[in-house]
Amino acid sequence: MRLSPAIIASTEEALREVLRFAGPADVVLSRYFRDHPRLGGRERGMIAEATYALLRRRHLYNHLSESGSGPQMRKLALLGLSEAAGIDALSGLTEAERAWLDNVMAIDRSRLPVALRANMPDWIMSRLIQQFGEDEAMQLTDTLNQPAPLDLRVNTIKSDRETAEAALTYAGIVCMPTPFSSLGLRMHKKPALQNMTIFKDGHLEVQDEGSQLLAQILGAKRGEMVADFCAGAGGKTLALGAWMRNTGRLYAFDVSEKRLAKLKPRLARSGLSNVHPVLIAHENDAKVKRLAGKIDRVLVDAPCSGLGTLRRNPDMKWRQHEQDLAELNAKQRSILASAARLVKPGGRLVYATCSLLEEENQSVVNGFIAEHPEFSLRPMGELMAEQKLSLPMGDFLQLLPHRHQTDGFFAAVLERQC
Repeated sequence: MRLSPAIIASTEEALREVLRFAGPADVVLSRYFRDHPRLGGRERGMIAEATYALLRRRHLYNHLSESGSGPQMRKLALLGLSEAAGIDALSGLTEAERAWLDNVMAIDRSRLPVALRANMPDWIMSRLIQQFGEDEAMQLTDTLNQPAPLDLRVNTIKSDRETAEAALTYAGIVCMPTPFSSLGLRMHKKPALQNMTIFKDGHLEVQDEGSQLLAQILGAKRGEMVADFCAGAGGKTLALGAWMRNTGRLYAFDVSEKRLAKLKPRLARSGLSNVHPVLIAHENDAKVKRLAGKIDRVLVDAPCSGLGTLRRNPDMKWRQHEQDLAELNAKQRSILASAARLVKPGGRLVYATCSLLEEENQSVVNGFIAEHPEFSLRPMGELMAEQKLSLPMGDFLQLLPHRHQTDGFFAAVLERQC
C-alpha cells in the first residue's frame, strides 16, 4: 500500500491528538476517525499502526526526531509510518527527508543506551531492573514493545477447541492452540472477527491466554455461588460461567455502568443464563455486604497500572505517573479486604492484576495475609500440578510476556480456613 502525502498529514494530525495523553489512545483515535469519515478502512488501519509504533518507541523516536530538519511532529509521523509500512511505502518525501529516514532507520538499535532501547519511563524501568535484573528487564521490555498476537477463548457451552479451530481454518484464518490454556486459540494476524458467524453466534471470545488461566485457577464448579468482584466488560465472567457449565449463580460486580453495559451483548452471545451483573457504588456497597460469608469463589482482578498489557496498550506507560501507585495500592488493599468478606469458610479468593510490579502484587497479598489470619496462601505450583498444567510456578502465578507469550499477569490463591 502506497501512503500518500494526505495519509502522512492525517497521521501527523492524529499523533498530535494522541500525544496530549488526555485519554486512552484507542478512544482518541476512534474519535479522530469519526471526525474524518473520508478516511477508508486501510488508511485508518495504517494511521493506527503508525501511532502505536510511535507509542511503543516514544523515547527512541523523540530522540531521533531531534536530528534532521523540519517540524518534529511530521518527523514523528514519518518514523511511525516507516516502522509500520517501510520507507518505500511513503510518497511525496523530499530528498532530505528520505536521506534522513534511511539514516535513522538503519541504526543498530541493539547498540543504543538502555533508556532508548527500553522505551520506558525511568520510574518503571528502575523497578523492572530491581525486580528482574538488567538483562531480563531488557528482554521483557523488548517483548512489551512488540505488538501482541490475538488470543481467543472457545466457549465450551457452544463448541470445543477442535471444532472452532477447524471452522477458522476453513475460513482461511491461520490459528494454533495456545500452549497452556486448553480453551485458547492464537493468531498473529487480526481478521475482522465481528463479521464471522462463529463469533457472532458466541462460539469464540477475544481473551488473552493469561486471562483465561486466571479464570481457570479460581476453580469454579457446577452449582456454586461465585463472584467476579471487578468484572469490567466481563471477559473473565464469561469464562467463569462456562467453567460452571451454566449452573449456580455468578455475580458480576463493577462500579462502572458503562463497563457493565459492554458485558450485555457478550452475555447474550454466550448462551449463559447464570450470570447476574450488579452495579455497585463502591467496594463496601450494601449489595456486597448482604452476601458476606456466602460465596464459594471470589475473583478480584484489581484495578492496577496495567503494565502487563503494554503490547496492546502502549500509551499506558506514558499516561501514568509514579505518584499514581500510592493511590492504586490503597484501592487494591481496600478492594481485596472487602471482597474477602464474601468468602465462606473453605472458600477460595483469587487476587489478580495485569501489573508487573511487586508493590501491586506480592506486597498487597503479603499485607492482606498479615491482617487476615483466617486466610492462607495456596502455593500456585501445587495448584498447577493438580490441574496438570505444565507451567512451573512458586507461591504465585507470574506470567511474563517474554517467557510465556501472554500478557503480564499476577495471581495469588487464598483459601479461607474458618
